[in-house]
Amino acid sequence: MTGLKRALNPMPDDVRAALTERGVMVAYEVRPDYQKNDYLGRIGRAKRPDTRQKRLDQMLDELRRGGVYMNMAWRG
Repeated sequence: MTGLKRALNPMPDDVRAALTERGVMVAYEVRPDYQKNDYLGRIGRAKRPDTRQKRLDQMLDELRRGGVYMNMAWRG
């Protein structure tokens, strides 16, 4: 059960693998549902593979650093 009013975006296998490989799955899991949904939606909407990779890399970097969400300061 989530607090979201819209449907959850599915997590693609390659995103799950990247989160695991980079060791940031726990950081991802503790983020609020809206953030997880926003990250996955933004990655999924990319039309070009290089754009998709750039968005995935941004998410992974923000999770690794903590305190950042979509290039904005965030206190979790």
